[in-house]
Amino acid sequence: MKIRVAVASTNTPADRDQLAAFIDGLEQRRFDTVWLSDTPMTPAVEPMLALAIASARTTRLKLGTNVVIPGRSPLHLAKELAHLDRLTGGRLLLAFMPGIGSPRERAALGVAGVDRPRRVEQVIELCRAWWAGEPVTAEIAGYSYDAITVKPRPVQDPLEIWLGGNGPKALRSTATHADGWLGSRATPAEAGANRTIIQAVADEAGRTIDDDHFGISIPYSRNPVADEVVAATLRETTAQRQDILPIGADEVVGLLRRHIDAGITKFVLRPMTLTDGWDVELDWLAEHALPLQN
Repeated sequence: MKIRVAVASTNTPADRDQLAAFIDGLEQRRFDTVWLSDTPMTPAVEPMLALAIASARTTRLKLGTNVVIPGRSPLHLAKELAHLDRLTGGRLLLAFMPGIGSPRERAALGVAGVDRPRRVEQVIELCRAWWAGEPVTAEIAGYSYDAITVKPRPVQDPLEIWLGGNGPKALRSTATHADGWLGSRATPAEAGANRTIIQAVADEAGRTIDDDHFGISIPYSRNPVADEVVAATLRETTAQRQDILPIGADEVVGLLRRHIDAGITKFVLRPMTLTDGWDVELDWLAEHALPLQN
């Protein structure tokens, strides 16, 4: 099983120097992947643009993004991602997301009243066809495709798509439509149970999810954090804080090891605070978490 350690920044500003420091630090320390999140309602940098810049500064770092699908043109999205995979030399990693689902975001994205999880599944089906070189004829969300193709195709064949979520519908969608699961806010026991459910449903559907295609995003802190931050991170869960939000080296490493024992092998670590800058943060992660990578 390939254990891989990635680092995420959910609040990366659209600032050239800060992005460069983050990306260069990951490449130099040999982390596996950078993950940037698509958060349409925040000032965080648009991830696909940032990853295109990151690819020009790196040669080995994988480039991952969580993409909010509802509200996007499927054709433009498929073409952008295919071309981004080519421009990055086949280093692109993808997780498709339905978005946070607030009425304000839904309205801003033009998807109020839309079944967002189903829309994600539909777009996955379209992207897979386009990336395989097939002409697509379909009607979706006001778009009409008449034998439309996307060229050129991605470097990766297939260009994989991962999904997240802990609920029954999300796990089923992963099993029937995705290549892997990238969860969050799940304890090792919950993540392991989700893995078992996904593999069982995939088997029923005649599909296979690779054993090492199960990962989790973990918020963490080197130092104690405010009570309100802990409360916000633990909302809608009864889990112990250290099973969701580890604080300090011992808790971080211990949680990673327990997830590995549960069959989770891909980790996206997200610092809750960045008081000392990326060099200090990445040095700390390189010392404590990176030795688990094989």
